[in-house]
Amino acid sequence: MIIVTGGAGLIGSNVIEQLNQRGQNDVLVVDHLKNGQKMHNLADLHIRDYLDRDDFMARIQSGQDMGQVSAVFHLGACSATTEWDGQFMMRNNFEYSKQLLHWCQRVNASYIYASSASVYGLGKRGFSEQRDCERPINMYAYSKFQFDQYVRSLQGRLRHQVVGLRYFNVYGPREAHKGSMSSTAFHFNRQLHSEGVCRLFEGTDGYGNGEQLRDFVYVGDCAKVNLWFMDHAHVNGIFNLGTGHANSFNAVANAVLAWHQQQRQAHGRIEYIPFPEHLKGAYQSYTQADISALRRAGYHERFLNVDEGVNAYLDWLHRD
Repeated sequence: MIIVTGGAGLIGSNVIEQLNQRGQNDVLVVDHLKNGQKMHNLADLHIRDYLDRDDFMARIQSGQDMGQVSAVFHLGACSATTEWDGQFMMRNNFEYSKQLLHWCQRVNASYIYASSASVYGLGKRGFSEQRDCERPINMYAYSKFQFDQYVRSLQGRLRHQVVGLRYFNVYGPREAHKGSMSSTAFHFNRQLHSEGVCRLFEGTDGYGNGEQLRDFVYVGDCAKVNLWFMDHAHVNGIFNLGTGHANSFNAVANAVLAWHQQQRQAHGRIEYIPFPEHLKGAYQSYTQADISALRRAGYHERFLNVDEGVNAYLDWLHRD
């Protein structure tokens, strides 16, 4: 059996989809469906069972036999960068992750967990998986950073695979439930449909209007990387998961506009809005994953560029 925590979320549901494509349906989904809209991410997937995250952790803590588990993809977390309840974040993202890691070691299961590029803060020190580059600036980032630090402290004492993946700006199918935290591609598509415009921030930090740069990575590629690590259980460590190339928000908006024009579904334009005051000094104007460690580990598949990823995403969003 394979366990996917956060299985009803963006990355988790795409991991399950690719497992299903392999013929693997023996999957236990762990999630928290207080937001019932997330069920749509599971409705077309094949799973063996579902457990609420609290019930799952109660079983783990009580030592209940879960059967033979080969791998755990730990993708569940509170990912709100605006959440400042540190006690909640550390219990939900840090302590939960620690307990699950040690359980995986006891039951001989691979443990592939979600870290975050947010650990790099404003990115002024670069984006390679080194302590010198890490400077979290919110509680979510700190909870992820501290768990990475905990994993590092166990180096040399872990008997089974432990892999942390630092996700950059993930976008793609099955993210509608995220609301305001959905990707810019998702929002641009909706704005174009409802108002005929794609709204971008004006320039900041020396960047022109809409020219802030991010490493946008397609969720299907993220799922492929997860399954690759499961298949290569001898590989351990913390790795960036991005394309290795930064693109502007203008590039994403133009890709959305181009898709709609090609499909003759809508014509629109870009509109720039004032950069929010509350984000000044707390906004990543530039991210670009250093993926050299991932390549050295043996992962050599190419990543979709923005045009390819946006086209694949909008094809999925507008499917019959």
